[in-house]
Amino acid sequence: MNHGNKVNKLSRKKAHRSALLSNLASQLITHKRIVTTLAKAKALRTYVEPLITKTKKTENKETIMNQHRVVFSHLQDKAAVKELFTVVGPKVVSRPGGYTRILKLGIRPGDNAEKAMIELVDFNEIYGKGVEKAAEPAKKTRRGRAPKKAAEEAAAPAEQPTAQAEEATPETPAE
Repeated sequence: MNHGNKVNKLSRKKAHRSALLSNLASQLITHKRIVTTLAKAKALRTYVEPLITKTKKTENKETIMNQHRVVFSHLQDKAAVKELFTVVGPKVVSRPGGYTRILKLGIRPGDNAEKAMIELVDFNEIYGKGVEKAAEPAKKTRRGRAPKKAAEEAAAPAEQPTAQAEEATPETPAE
C-alpha cells in the first residue's frame, strides 16, 4: 500500500530518481522551460520550487553562502546554481510561491506518454504581457454608447465624392 507517501517514485530507485530530478532542475533553471512527461514535470515542480525559495532568503553573507551550498548539494551544477542566484532569484523576490507552470502538450506517439512543458513563470514574456494588460482597470461609464456615435456623426460632415475625384479614378474597359 502507498498510504501517506506523496513522493512519485517514477519507477526508479532513490539514487536514479534524485539524479534525474537534479538534471531536470538544472536544465529548467538554465533554459527556463523544458519538455518532459507529465509525471516527471509534476515531480520536478515539488523538487525545484523549494530550491528557488532558498534564493530569496538573503539576510547576511553567511546565510547566502549556506544557501548556495544547500542548493549546490541538490543540483551538482555550478552554472545552474549561479544562474539561479543571479538571474532567477532576483526576479522572483516579490512572488510568494508558484514559480513554475506546467502546460500539457498531448501524448507522445511512440509510447503514448502524456507530454508537458514546465517553465518558470516570470520568464515567459507571452503570459507576462497579458497579465499586465489585464491588471489595468478598464474605464467604466454609466452612459450608453449610442449618444457618442451620434455625436461623432454630427461632428464629422458627410463626405460625398466630388466630380474631380470621380474623374481621377481610372475606368476599366468592359469586355
